[in-house]
Amino acid sequence: MSTDSEIIQRSLEEPGVFSEIFERHVRPVGGYIRRRVGADAVDDVLSETFLVAFRRRASFELGTESARPWLLGIATRVVKSHRAAEARQWRAFEASASAGEVAAETPQVASESRIDADAALRALAPRIAALAAKDRDTLLLHAWGDLTYEQIAAALGVPVGTVRSRLNRVRRKLAPPGSHGAARLTWMAKEESDAAYGTSS
Repeated sequence: MSTDSEIIQRSLEEPGVFSEIFERHVRPVGGYIRRRVGADAVDDVLSETFLVAFRRRASFELGTESARPWLLGIATRVVKSHRAAEARQWRAFEASASAGEVAAETPQVASESRIDADAALRALAPRIAALAAKDRDTLLLHAWGDLTYEQIAAALGVPVGTVRSRLNRVRRKLAPPGSHGAARLTWMAKEESDAAYGTSS
């Protein structure tokens, strides 16, 4: 099976081949976009993301095997031009978080060692919406894009150290030690610990 890099390189001469990249990555990229802008805007943002990717395919780093970080980086930038849709999505998350506030603060939830990242982020929606855009993008590429630190760095065009610094800052802002939010973000703490010892990135 051809790698993404090989397909993109071939698409420079045979543009139609790029459809294979779409077929391989439309679901994870679409899922990331849907979480960020909601169901109403996902199709527009998804289409624009792949159109931009097609037009810029000559700039793809051919030494990179997977195109997913590159595509998610493009999607993140496209989302910025759909701020109204993203704002509506965060308001919806905030509303659902408020509706479930009592249940979310129960001791059972607070004592979980690791909680699903998607549920955790939704529960902390008001704080996440208030983050600086660069910090929010980094967090969501990690949690919803399922990218490693190195892949996030490639997607955003920043050093890996910057990614680690941003995620550390995000964790401190979202979940001060001892808070219920800290329990929700234990998955982030584990990732950072693993990265420090070279067991994860």
